[in-house]
Amino acid sequence: MKPPPDVTSHADYALVSEIPGIRVTREAASMLHTRYKFVSGFCENKDVLELGCGAGIGLRYLARRARLLVGGDISESLLCLARRSDRVPAPLVRLDAQRLPFRESSFDVVLLFEALYYLPRPKEFLSECRRVLRDGGTVLLCSANKEWAGFSPSALSHNYFSAYELCQLLAENHFDTEIFGAFRDFAKTRSEKLVNFTRTIAVRLGLIPGTMRSKEFLKQIFYGRLVTLGSEIPEDIAEFRPPEPIPSGEEKTATYKVIYAVARPKAKTPIDQPGLGGSIELVESQAQKIPI
Repeated sequence: MKPPPDVTSHADYALVSEIPGIRVTREAASMLHTRYKFVSGFCENKDVLELGCGAGIGLRYLARRARLLVGGDISESLLCLARRSDRVPAPLVRLDAQRLPFRESSFDVVLLFEALYYLPRPKEFLSECRRVLRDGGTVLLCSANKEWAGFSPSALSHNYFSAYELCQLLAENHFDTEIFGAFRDFAKTRSEKLVNFTRTIAVRLGLIPGTMRSKEFLKQIFYGRLVTLGSEIPEDIAEFRPPEPIPSGEEKTATYKVIYAVARPKAKTPIDQPGLGGSIELVESQAQKIPI
């Protein structure tokens, strides 16, 4: 299965992804843990599709709750990493999140973590989510908050959304949405304030490295001991910090480093141009075609 030619499949997302062996800060590990623990309750005994699953670090965590789990990603190199792990509990398929290879009403939950900003056409992604979700289904999104002073965009990104913009995007595409914020930036000590100030200046001057590997050295200098990621997320990897609801219309969201959206389609409507017309069964056969 090949994505449409206009998709930036040539981009090496492995350079900007959380993969086994990468070292991250304790807070970044906490963000990763929080991401999957927060959504796990929505996945209880459900058919779940994780888009942008990358190297599959979170799949085993989700599999403990989901009835059926499918992982998908545009990056062939990341999916190869995932399939090399003997701990991946889900079929994997290379796909474009803006043109999904599943028939209508195939899933109860669709997840997309820290990847919405890589999509050149997010409205098409949301249209596809509405198509493949069953009645009562849920889309769960997680993204860096561009309003935070220390925000640094990925070199491969297309567009980031503020909490308000994300809510508007989902509303325009016929979703009822709850917005959450996580990881408030409350620097208390002098050293914490100095680190935040230094990061802000580095962001403004464009001095933040573009890849995960190149960031490790600077992170160790400013944040101390780092956490090495494995092929899955253990419960004790780092603290779970529950996201906080952001009331509708609230404008002061810049203190949050991460924003979440829990979105549900308002009603099923006919889609003029459905996707590829595949099925969940298709995933099993396509997953076997991903080179290892």
